[in-house]
Amino acid sequence: MKRILATLLLLISYQVNSETIFITLEKDNALAIVDPITGKLLKTIAIGQRPRGIVLSKDQQQLYIATSDDDTIQVIDINTLKSIGTLPSGEDPETFAMNPSGTQLYVSNEDDSQVTVIDINNAKVIKTIPVGVEPESVTVSSDEKWVVSASEATNMVHWINNKTLTVEDNTLVDPRPRGLSFSNDSQQLWVTSEMGGTVTVLDAEKHTKIKTISFDITGVSSDKIQPVGVIIDKANHWALVALGPANRVALINAQTFEVEKYFLVGQRVWNLAFSPDQKRVYTTNGVSNDLSIIDLELMKVTKSIAVGRYPWGLVVK
Repeated sequence: MKRILATLLLLISYQVNSETIFITLEKDNALAIVDPITGKLLKTIAIGQRPRGIVLSKDQQQLYIATSDDDTIQVIDINTLKSIGTLPSGEDPETFAMNPSGTQLYVSNEDDSQVTVIDINNAKVIKTIPVGVEPESVTVSSDEKWVVSASEATNMVHWINNKTLTVEDNTLVDPRPRGLSFSNDSQQLWVTSEMGGTVTVLDAEKHTKIKTISFDITGVSSDKIQPVGVIIDKANHWALVALGPANRVALINAQTFEVEKYFLVGQRVWNLAFSPDQKRVYTTNGVSNDLSIIDLELMKVTKSIAVGRYPWGLVVK
């Protein structure tokens, strides 16, 4: 009886603490499902051509996945892992963001130099917003005041008023902006510049520069340091930046803006996501075809998991 009770308690504990990571595989045209606790690839499913951006619905029951070469957003039921529909996205959707209310998606259309706004419940386009040349990342502030789009070729971020869905301001940043992340209090916007090799921290009220952060890694040439994905914890203590072909993730003190550590991960690290308790960070490594796990309590990389060809985007449930 005691053994049965212990087993049941163990199962309950696992269910409470377990996590699932969903990863888009750009060259496999597939979605990988990973259990990071056991370190196992659970399943891979076909989902469409060249999947990249991925977002989890507010109720955590659907996945929205940009299948770029299909020119659509796939909607996947998270329990059955079956497609239950599509959303219009404009041509070649790559990255997109959802507002905190869970009602709208904002999609970057690189070829058309625009952001497409989608009403999720009605599965229709509300508006297309002209922005700069080759828009890449897009994000929404937690107070839902701003939608921001970064244009790679224009070297700007565009401040879109979320009520009027019009561009109100533009801020020049370093070359080829790729990743965007608001601080949890919506006071700062962090912008990575792939070719500039920097991160620019902007004041979200004034749209002006607070700080430019550079990187210096022993044994790694500066041309290999190409910042892409960026995430900031809820406490605004840490920011983590994926440095592309440098095969490193930078840990930055979000108060002092000082780089405190570099984590060696897989090859060509693209994007990152926190675990729900924010004690771990997961990274997609495009060239080594794996996922790295960074333990922020131990301050080290604890595991890598093979997932498939060219892992790109990821979300954690």
